[in-house]
Amino acid sequence: MLYRCRGCGYQSLKWLGRCPECGQWESFSELPSDQAGDSSPRGAPQSIVEISLEASGRWPTGISEFDRILGGGVLIGSTVLIGGEPGIGKSTLMLEVAGRLAQGSTSPVLYVSGEEAPAQIKLRARRLGLDSAKNLWVLNEQRLSAICAAAREAKAATLIVDSIQTVFSSSMKEGLGTTQQVGEAAFHLSQLAKSEKIPIYLIGHITKSGEFAGPKAIEHLVDVALYLEGGRDSDIRILRAVKNRYGSTEEIGVFQMSEGGLREISNPSAFFTERTGEPKPGAAIVPSLEGTRPILVEIQALVTSTRATMPQRRATGLDYNRVALLLAVVEKRLGLHITQDDVYLNVAGGLALREPAIDLGIVAAVVSSYKDRAIDSDTVVMGELGLLGELRKVRKLKERLNEAAKLGYRRAVVPASERLEGLGLEVRSATGIEEAIGQLGL
Repeated sequence: MLYRCRGCGYQSLKWLGRCPECGQWESFSELPSDQAGDSSPRGAPQSIVEISLEASGRWPTGISEFDRILGGGVLIGSTVLIGGEPGIGKSTLMLEVAGRLAQGSTSPVLYVSGEEAPAQIKLRARRLGLDSAKNLWVLNEQRLSAICAAAREAKAATLIVDSIQTVFSSSMKEGLGTTQQVGEAAFHLSQLAKSEKIPIYLIGHITKSGEFAGPKAIEHLVDVALYLEGGRDSDIRILRAVKNRYGSTEEIGVFQMSEGGLREISNPSAFFTERTGEPKPGAAIVPSLEGTRPILVEIQALVTSTRATMPQRRATGLDYNRVALLLAVVEKRLGLHITQDDVYLNVAGGLALREPAIDLGIVAAVVSSYKDRAIDSDTVVMGELGLLGELRKVRKLKERLNEAAKLGYRRAVVPASERLEGLGLEVRSATGIEEAIGQLGL
């Protein structure tokens, strides 16, 4: 007999009062042998040298920004969870993925929706230009056993469930969308993916705190967890991996929401640094690194005097604690009296940056706004800043400079490093914040 925790899916050969994995009490229940998704034959142990890798290949979706996050494509037999705020575009993205997969597959791609009727999905597919994909099958179902049976009977090449919160198991007494029901559904669908050797995509809602609704433990049950981010006042969507057993979690995919669905932004650097007119004070171009891809972004700063007792400090797309530290370094090392000034910082385009290599760009934008002097539009800056005002080296410096040179930038202010030649732009090295600001003419 086998017992399993309703909260996190942990299994035990005997009943336990408290789950050693998630810590819940009285959460173990007996697992029937004929339960949905558990009817596959038991595997036999084998030597690692005898295991074949042919059945674990990747299946590209044809959407390059999506495949980049997955490491080149979804792995056969894996489970992918996609989360995001309501209306952010999760269903639109996954319907596009389903359509692309159906166009290149001889077997059906099954799209299961527990929230929308087939006619509603057909309308969205028509808007996306996917209503002629014959191998794209749609099923309106919420019962876990019926979903598993439909996938097996149709011999589906892949399964997409929208959303995991609407799926329930009749063997569970808990209500729809509860932690136990969502965990139960995610567990059996992940077992279905492995037994049938098909990839399964699960769409999940998130809470106000930005976590997957229902069980946070659902992330432990899947192989890949992705978040689709973006504000309602912007059409930019960022797809970010928070877990990936088969690839990097540092990559991002950049999309733009349009009437025809989510459009890939293949050159984010040109998109986020698009400028019109003469350069203005308070802007600095910084080559940031997202995963293996350098992306040029524009950091904007506004420093203005205030009569308020407590000056404002606002940072959008940046780490507030890091910004506070850099402002203190500017005050101490450059002698700029900004204590009584309001300081507002923003990353143009809606990106969120966390790496320390953008420190010099933040400082340059603040000094540019404070002195009301514009930084040359052909110059990029980068470098990590220490508390003593020293500039530290950044990783993959050459790749960042190559990206800047491709977009036509002519100069770069960087930390003192090895000789950088043949990059197509003038490289100016600096050892500290004072020297770097001097190189920028501020």
